[in-house]
Amino acid sequence: MAASVQGSAWGPLRLGIPGLCCRRPPLGLYARVRRLPGPEVSGRSVAAASGPGIWGTEHYCLELLRKRDYEGYLCSLLLPAESRSSVFALRAFNVELAQVKDSVSEKTIGLMRIQFWKKTVEDIYCDKPPHQPVAIELWKEKNLDDKAYRNIKELENYAENTQSSLLYLTLEILGIKDVHADHAASHIGKAQGIVTCLRATPYHGSRRKVFLPMDICMLHGVSQEDILRRNRDKNVRDVIYDIASQAHLHLKHARSFHKSVPVKAFPAFLQTVSLEDFLKKIRRVDFDIFHPSLQQKNTLLPLYLYIQSWRKIY
Repeated sequence: MAASVQGSAWGPLRLGIPGLCCRRPPLGLYARVRRLPGPEVSGRSVAAASGPGIWGTEHYCLELLRKRDYEGYLCSLLLPAESRSSVFALRAFNVELAQVKDSVSEKTIGLMRIQFWKKTVEDIYCDKPPHQPVAIELWKEKNLDDKAYRNIKELENYAENTQSSLLYLTLEILGIKDVHADHAASHIGKAQGIVTCLRATPYHGSRRKVFLPMDICMLHGVSQEDILRRNRDKNVRDVIYDIASQAHLHLKHARSFHKSVPVKAFPAFLQTVSLEDFLKKIRRVDFDIFHPSLQQKNTLLPLYLYIQSWRKIY
């Protein structure tokens, strides 16, 4: 599953669980969420879920993002105020799904938790959210196998079903229905998925797990054991170069038609700042995925995000 949420400054590897989000969410999703009655008319008391009432559920989502998906947290802060809480809820939901695998030792237990969230989504639309902060926030407004991707296309498909789906939902929240914005979201989501896979490699290696596409590893004669032993030879760097290049191509393509994308959609794509930052850093260390500098947060990232938002580009 993606992205190990714990132990990595870069957040989850494979964010989300494919199948819980469609490629493009129903057009009426945001409107439907907004029509849901508040706690005062619900047949179930939700205030107890987080102690200090409904405000506590918002704070829970915000803190969960800040700790587990810092870049997503920063990008969400720069969204329009009226959309911010809904995006926090969506991203917090994504984090909850992403950390299922790291929080269980048996697959059966993990599947039970995924089933809980599937039922939660159904219950939300029946006005019966469970007593769980993220579920309450959502109400207000498959992959558990430790297998490497067989090829880069499989990684891209996973990213499309998870990262891109988050962007489609964010566009929906912003009230944007535009084919060019969707196209950009698809490519940016794929770039995000690839980058997250790369930067979480050291963490997953420490747990004796490798998710790098097998076809590229085989092409350069790199085995899983090479990754687990943190081998920094040229053939390993060549693998990282090929994978990073694919992320760069998706980012470049998403920006190639920015003039056709509504300006209102740009805040949803601010994560391109952190993607480009990582790709520049890994190039500077000659694609040594185990270089310590890659695990350090960029303290200037908030400033870069603000500047990008001010310039109205992505």
